[in-house]
Amino acid sequence: MQNKARLTLIVASAVALLGTGGVVAQNAFTKNPAQVEAGDYALDSSHGRITWKIDHLGFSDYIGQFVNVKAQLKLDPANPANGSLTAEIPIADIAPNDEALKRHLLTADFFDVEKYPTATFRSTRIVVDSDDANEADVYGDLTIKGITKEVKLEVEFNQAGAMRGKYRAGFDAEAKIKRSDFGITYGLPALGDEVELHIEGEFVK
Repeated sequence: MQNKARLTLIVASAVALLGTGGVVAQNAFTKNPAQVEAGDYALDSSHGRITWKIDHLGFSDYIGQFVNVKAQLKLDPANPANGSLTAEIPIADIAPNDEALKRHLLTADFFDVEKYPTATFRSTRIVVDSDDANEADVYGDLTIKGITKEVKLEVEFNQAGAMRGKYRAGFDAEAKIKRSDFGITYGLPALGDEVELHIEGEFVK
């Protein structure tokens, strides 16, 4: 009887959560990019970050993050090429999980944050994969330390849908850059030049 009562309580709690929007049914979302609502979106900074990885003297890969990123996304599923993405990365909020390293990264040896407090990205064109509409290459201008270079983001659409009264669209992206292209040459060649980027973002309409 106790087990039956416990099961009844669990079922009742689940029903209550669904009724109040505490849990969203999976079929409320879509993984089909053609079904995503068109419009202007802003990044939910609490669910968006840039993770970077660099070779550390051949011993290991060192991983850190940029947080508190601001980004604006325009989606046009009927004509994806009309979409756009802009982002602003506050360099002072770099998170390498080491306070001494963070202080060093903010100096002129690396990002020179007093002179260049932000990095920016502005898309220039979007090319959807002809074999998989959930994937696209987003080309754009990345500016770090006042130097602008074209980079390619390999983007994957995760899903979209309304959650707690807000319509969201989620994406992952990857890119590779060379820090020397942006005037960051400290420690070369022992410290890696190529930087791998993994980007996660939930955008709110």
